[in-house]
Amino acid sequence: MGTATFGMNVVDWEARVDVDRLRRERLAKLKRQLAASDVGALLTFDFHNIRYMTSTHIGTWAMDKLIRFALLPRGGEPVLWDFGSAARHHQLYAPWLDYRTGDDVAGPARGTSGARAGISVLRGAFHPDAGIAEAVAQKIFEELERYGLQNEPIGVDIAEIPVLMALRAKGIEVVDGQQIFLEARRIKTDDEITLLTTAASMVDAAYDDLYAFLRPGVRENEAVGLVAKRLFDLGSEQVEGVNAISGERCSPHPHVFSDRLLRPGDPAFFDILHSFMGYRTCYYRTFAVGSASRAQNDAYKRCREYMDHAIELVKPGATTADIVNVWPTAQEFGFADEEAAFALQYGHGVGLSIWEKPIFSRLVSLDHPEVLEEGMVFALETYWPSADGVGAARIEEELVVTADGAEVITKFPAEQLLVAGQRYYSVGGPLPTERHAQSHINNRPTE
Repeated sequence: MGTATFGMNVVDWEARVDVDRLRRERLAKLKRQLAASDVGALLTFDFHNIRYMTSTHIGTWAMDKLIRFALLPRGGEPVLWDFGSAARHHQLYAPWLDYRTGDDVAGPARGTSGARAGISVLRGAFHPDAGIAEAVAQKIFEELERYGLQNEPIGVDIAEIPVLMALRAKGIEVVDGQQIFLEARRIKTDDEITLLTTAASMVDAAYDDLYAFLRPGVRENEAVGLVAKRLFDLGSEQVEGVNAISGERCSPHPHVFSDRLLRPGDPAFFDILHSFMGYRTCYYRTFAVGSASRAQNDAYKRCREYMDHAIELVKPGATTADIVNVWPTAQEFGFADEEAAFALQYGHGVGLSIWEKPIFSRLVSLDHPEVLEEGMVFALETYWPSADGVGAARIEEELVVTADGAEVITKFPAEQLLVAGQRYYSVGGPLPTERHAQSHINNRPTE
């Protein structure tokens, strides 16, 4: 690597990830998608698309502010307008955005810097009369004019209404550009796959800690804290979320943790979402605390069967419809329709954000199937409620589509339901791990 990679403190990354190549290949894919489109430029306010286009990042605190923006003109190079001193930092430490002296830079970009100071309307916090939206539109117009693109439509991913109005007031036609970005990001490069695999390996370690930690008396929020610490210790840049769901909260299934105490026999499932160098995970696992009821174990087996059948079908040329066809309908597990059951039997691309292309859901995939291709990385997740109406099982695996099938990169054991916590011994020997949480039921004579 010829360029310093500030903040990367693990020296052998130089052998495993070529960040210069990562940068070049991502931008090249985006330029190809732009060239094949009907728009003259791409304008992004989305944190992940900005990162994909410019390979810059100023901290997860900025992800929901919509203050930064970047433009990629057809036939040109990216221009980034960034917050405060961040622009100056990019000028010093992001030489790939400096077009002033490079022999390989020609045309309107030559002699300019692609890292500039600029700010958008800060989700409306600036006074509407301050002219911030109009200043954004003027910056964009001047850059389009530099390339002779001011009369061409521009593709925008997300933007605030005042900015859209200001762009239109300048005579700029605004169209949906999100599909162009997502198409560029759909197939991962080798370096992206390495980073996604590394992010998943960090969650492997977090689940190992979690398995050793779970026991009666632990609270869901304590489990979240344990996972977050482990991930940050391993180098995560963001713990986007840890869903921790236990006991009767498993069915119906919320997507947020609480301070509920875990009890003997509880089901408990977790979804760990974090980011390493921008690349994310979405990774469910289900445990039983001390023991599992027969109903919970049966639910887990069924959840696993749906997962295994889906994975077996993954290969280049298969479609998202092929996968969702082996999953149950919403009505089969207690929901009125596919919209009501959305994201329970589900799949989604994983990259710089979760829920990229392709999407797997009976809501859309049967009528609008997407073809699987080598180099895609996505997560498949299945769910099944237990027959006793209390528990449920959740499993999620992340996969890379290979030349002849799929490789699962989420490695913490999930082929059978894991029982965590203390093992208990009676005078007759160890208590079975499949047992009812109410002791008297286990003493009933079997039929």
